[in-house]
Amino acid sequence: MILCLDVGNTQIFGGLFDKDKMVLSFRKNSKSGASSDETGIFLRTAIRENGYDPTKIRQIAICSVVPEVIYSLRGACMKYFNINPFILQAGVKTGLKVKYRNPLEVGADRIANSIAATHLYPNQNVVIVDLGTATTFCALTKEKDYLGGSIVAGLRLCMEALESKTAKLPSVEIVAMHEALGRSTIESIQSGLYYSHVGAMKEIIERMTKECFHGEKPFVIGTGGFSSLFEKEKVFDVIIPDLVLKGMLIALQLNN
Repeated sequence: MILCLDVGNTQIFGGLFDKDKMVLSFRKNSKSGASSDETGIFLRTAIRENGYDPTKIRQIAICSVVPEVIYSLRGACMKYFNINPFILQAGVKTGLKVKYRNPLEVGADRIANSIAATHLYPNQNVVIVDLGTATTFCALTKEKDYLGGSIVAGLRLCMEALESKTAKLPSVEIVAMHEALGRSTIESIQSGLYYSHVGAMKEIIERMTKECFHGEKPFVIGTGGFSSLFEKEKVFDVIIPDLVLKGMLIALQLNN
């Protein structure tokens, strides 16, 4: 079995694969101060308590946008699984041609998403919208050129900014809304968070379509923890919440 770990700014998103099939997924807060022992014990426990044997894991793949977590996570893999993990980073095979001015600036999670997209939907222009701590947009051509993208504050960041920078606005649950008009402060915040994101996604996708693909409609993939909230808006052609884990598995296979 193969364990894939995506380290985000807020959470570690893990997936356990039996060959090419994901049989388990889990999440853990990604504290930068977590020790290798704390992380290793959590990983073994999460796997074992879900009915799988940690000793059957043969490979581990990691991608991280939090550099300071990599050292302790690598230590956890070595100590608790006796595996030196594969790290998705500059210099590994991806199958992509990165057209960023500085390719090293592209987040590992965006690369993993892009690897998965080009394998799942070959010979198509693609826009990936990843709704996590930040909401990121990535544009890829059918030739596997990674053109670049956009980054905006994610839903939770926007909500936390309203809560922390205002005197009377409360923290709210992030939910899908069915009308823009809020009839309470909480509903008004929820509406603003939801529909501002709907508007941003539609506008950025439309502009990327014109700028990158000469008006030819790309295939739009929604992913990340909040992607399913927007299913009824028909912004995406498909929603794949675990796209990053699929991309990590493919990257690992490319580099074996």
